[in-house]
Amino acid sequence: PTRRTRTCALTHIATMSASTSAISAKARSCFAGTAPRGSRRALARSGATAATSADKCRARRSLTPRAAVAEPPGPSRTDAEIRAEEAILAGDDSDGTIAGFTKLEWSCIQTPARYLGNEIGAVHKDWDSAEVRFTMAYPEIYEVGASNLGHVVLYTILNNQPGMLCDRSYLPGEDMEQLMKSKDRKLFAVESKRPLAHFDALGLSLAYELGAVNILEMLHLSGVPLSWKERDDKPDEVWDVDNGSWPLVFIGGPTATSNPEPVADFCDFVCIGDGEDIMPEIGECLKKCKREKLNREETLFRLATEVVGVYVPRFYDSPPGWGGAVFPIREGVPERVLRRVSDPNPLMQIGLVPYVSTVHDRLTVEIRRGCTRGCRFCQPGMLTRPARDVDPEVVVEAVERGMRDTGYNEFSLLSLSCSDYLALPSVGLEIKNRLRDENVTLSLPSQRIDRFDDSVANILGGAGKAGLTFAPEAGTQRLRDIVNKGLTNDELLHGVQTAYDRGWRNVKLYFMIGLPGETDADVLGIAETVEWLIKTVAGNVARKRDELTLTLTLSNFTPKPHTPFQWHSVSTDEFERRGTLLKAALKKVRNVKSNWTSIRISAMEDFIGRGDRALCPVIRRSWELGAHKDTWWDGQDASFRAFDGAIAEAGLDWKYRQVVNGEWDVLEKLGDKDYRAQGGGGKGRVDRGALADERLDAPLPWDHIDTGIAKWWLKADLQKALEGITVPDCSHSGICTECGVCGDEFGENVVAEVPPLPVFEGHYTPDGRRTQRLRFRFTKDGKESFIGHLDTLRLLERAARRAALPVSMTRSPYSSRPRISTAMALPLGASSEAEMMEIVLTEKMNAEEVRAKLDEQLPAGMRLTEVEDLPVKYLNGRYMETMNELLNSAEFLVHVAVPGAVAKPGVTAGGAGDAPSWDVEGGGAFFDAGKNGDGIPEAEVEEEDAEAAAAAAAEAAAEAKAAAATTPEDWRGWVAGAMALDSFKIKKTSKKGNTRQVDLRPQLLGLEYMDQTAVDAALKGKHIPIPPTPQAGTALLRFKGEYTGAGGLSVDNMAKILGSVAGKELQVLHSHRVAISLDEPTPPKVDKLWLDNIVRAEAFMGLERIWDPEAGVNNRGHMGGDTDGDRIDNHKSYRPAEEKEKESEKDLPPGRNNKWKKK
Repeated sequence: PTRRTRTCALTHIATMSASTSAISAKARSCFAGTAPRGSRRALARSGATAATSADKCRARRSLTPRAAVAEPPGPSRTDAEIRAEEAILAGDDSDGTIAGFTKLEWSCIQTPARYLGNEIGAVHKDWDSAEVRFTMAYPEIYEVGASNLGHVVLYTILNNQPGMLCDRSYLPGEDMEQLMKSKDRKLFAVESKRPLAHFDALGLSLAYELGAVNILEMLHLSGVPLSWKERDDKPDEVWDVDNGSWPLVFIGGPTATSNPEPVADFCDFVCIGDGEDIMPEIGECLKKCKREKLNREETLFRLATEVVGVYVPRFYDSPPGWGGAVFPIREGVPERVLRRVSDPNPLMQIGLVPYVSTVHDRLTVEIRRGCTRGCRFCQPGMLTRPARDVDPEVVVEAVERGMRDTGYNEFSLLSLSCSDYLALPSVGLEIKNRLRDENVTLSLPSQRIDRFDDSVANILGGAGKAGLTFAPEAGTQRLRDIVNKGLTNDELLHGVQTAYDRGWRNVKLYFMIGLPGETDADVLGIAETVEWLIKTVAGNVARKRDELTLTLTLSNFTPKPHTPFQWHSVSTDEFERRGTLLKAALKKVRNVKSNWTSIRISAMEDFIGRGDRALCPVIRRSWELGAHKDTWWDGQDASFRAFDGAIAEAGLDWKYRQVVNGEWDVLEKLGDKDYRAQGGGGKGRVDRGALADERLDAPLPWDHIDTGIAKWWLKADLQKALEGITVPDCSHSGICTECGVCGDEFGENVVAEVPPLPVFEGHYTPDGRRTQRLRFRFTKDGKESFIGHLDTLRLLERAARRAALPVSMTRSPYSSRPRISTAMALPLGASSEAEMMEIVLTEKMNAEEVRAKLDEQLPAGMRLTEVEDLPVKYLNGRYMETMNELLNSAEFLVHVAVPGAVAKPGVTAGGAGDAPSWDVEGGGAFFDAGKNGDGIPEAEVEEEDAEAAAAAAAEAAAEAKAAAATTPEDWRGWVAGAMALDSFKIKKTSKKGNTRQVDLRPQLLGLEYMDQTAVDAALKGKHIPIPPTPQAGTALLRFKGEYTGAGGLSVDNMAKILGSVAGKELQVLHSHRVAISLDEPTPPKVDKLWLDNIVRAEAFMGLERIWDPEAGVNNRGHMGGDTDGDRIDNHKSYRPAEEKEKESEKDLPPGRNNKWKKK
């Protein structure tokens, strides 16, 4: 069986480790897959063993049980040797090597800045001085994880604790995963570049049910066994990661807090609730345990008994016949684990500023945590009580400081329902007024449509106006009352009408189908409500652009634990039927777009979200068969085949069928006259009494999690849903609903006092004055060479904002941009000492002071070396040319190699291509079932692989021999041949698919082979990844190519020209830009007529002041005493009249610029 690399599997990890001074003799392969057989048993159990012989195998998906595979032979290395090598690679950055990967390999990775750990706000603490080491990672790729607020907050808090170190890690992309496998490297933390198995605690965030498989993927990539039983391989020894112990693996997040049982086998402990207070307590507890030299089990017992909110699954059991409920099996651990509650602190949320564009590429400030609206379908509203407002002054201070410290031009105020923060209009307008001159945009992720008014519209309006999303949830008033949405049709109309009147022409609405008590009339009510809003709000407008467009997101209701609807389920067939009904109705409504969620995904979310420990083998087996989050969207069928097979193997088909078929409609008594408010005088209740449903009292897998909300209250609220009774918001109504949260353990609702509403001072007006133009030269090397061009522009803009420079803005009414530009893009991975940038300022400043201010805000690899103060305009008022208009050429030092001279990178440039596979036992999936389905690959496939490997080895040996025989004379001859070419034509394809031939030879302005003396002179004092003595088969060239604003000859195309002469495909190892050449500005031609008139006018006025002083006292703009006389700039009237249009031109057909072409 073989396992293929899977793309972008996502997991949240956090690890920490003690010092690396003591290293055990136990050889375990946490870094390389080449340790001796005996040292790899633990990894074999967890599926982390790599096989070098399977790199070229193509594995096929199958559900057949895998067969045992012998481990491939490898050189014997002790654990001490492996860890020493890891430590060296983590800190080695010589010759461009980072984390053990060469510069060439980093250049082949898509967006390598994800893995550098050098963002603004990144913390690099000393490894050896930290007593406890965490890695806060995230179960998504970098662009998602780095913009997660909780991730940033916990990272900041832990690094603020004495004696604690916190690094970050993210799930790698497919190309990085392939590169790690080719180099036998395990997943590493971005700051220290240490493998995750070096840390003491490895944390995984579970924010989504289907993300459970990504926990396993991340553990596998980090070389850590998958289950807590496998990690407890030395129960009687002291727990010490440096002496061979595995890290403690823990999970957190909303899904883990809700129901951790489906992943209980994979974690050592779970953090229940908010993390701001519990994480430092965990760190302090681990300090004590390490000092007392406790073993793994006793360390976990300390955590379970001393840190409130820590749940350790090994101390609990789920006996048969109890519905998946769990009970303690060790004395001393709490029977129910209490959810932790922390107050939000916006000042701790000002953190990382990534260099790459992230999903939420803005400053995020939390204004309110918790929600007491009481929507009966909403799990976050139940798990985050009580509601806690942040003081308005703290919010304003955090936003103002955060915008200036980070350089962002957009911020977001975060809450489950921002409109329930009653101080929002006052706070928003105060921030808007304070930052009025700084081109700042505000976005609100969630709003109550019944509280959207002119004040909120003022906050959101202006340049870069944010979109609007409202959530009516249901299409009829009856169903909104059942789910306790608390929204009327009039409020819905008022909110959409206000948005339309304030300039929004597209509004997004969120609805659900499958809610308890829903009928076909409620489903069709969504289409009726949408049509009514469009007709009522916009009416019959004359222009199409003034029409109202509604974008609908329609999701399938998924019941969640700890909510009044946690017992409910709807069959997938019923979802299909209702969806078809609604789609047909929406087709008849104009100006409506709709997005639908997958019904099968919703069913799987329900199956896992309300599951028990019996699902742990299902999740593990489905991961082995290839299911992971990426395939839920890109390959649903394959993922469902994997899950279906895993469910069948576990014998849980019956349980999954209950979900798919709709096990129980909790409002099935709706309309029954025996029950209250159903007509007929019925007095029965579903929650208690003679007609109570016994199924509501059955134990549940999450009953041991104490969220603060009493189970009897959830049942009583379900009864109110049956009666269509709404429950008020206790935070603002003052009416307690007796949910059970408020008290000493969880605190009380905190509602901030609303400050007076400030006067709105208007939206941002771009300052487009161009008073001063500064041109800078700067370097770009080191890690910063792996930041792409667009990301570099964004970096420079944010640095200018942090430096508080008065940058001139374009005056676009839609998207005003700062006037900051660079001369030309630098290829990813290339370094430079001659980059050029221009900044236009609105105020005159000392050029050197500007350089110093801006230089402080730039990363280490970008240093401003020169600044030049240039005129903005010519004397006639015309603006001077831009750098792109003056650009003519660029000069590079290029390190090139013939085939076989250097080792090929472990990943192909521009993408991962076919990922290599490895053999595992009990690990990841996509294995070859063989012809007989026995899990044994066919012999002929292995023979083909052996033949292909032998042929590839022979080819590589021949290339290496030819490369070693390459001489400087060969290089000189090839260079001379390239310069002697008359032409070199290639085909270029436009974005529209049109092809044309382009001759590159005229763009090759110069090419020179550099001997050792020239190399020494060129590299002296430069820290660039080019060896001082080029190895055999490589050469250092000086290349000069033509470049204009429209493009030019790239380094890669130069290599193609040279390779055509050499008869080889040359490889560019590195390029370093040493110069950019600009043409001299072309001043406008002298307008003699204009100058003659100016002189004549001044002469007349001078004579007039002598001969008639009274008439010329105030005459500075006219010739003659009469103020209505000719002005001095009226010289154009003396020009000869333009030649009249010829008669023949009048007959020309109307066409673009026909008149001007003739002239």
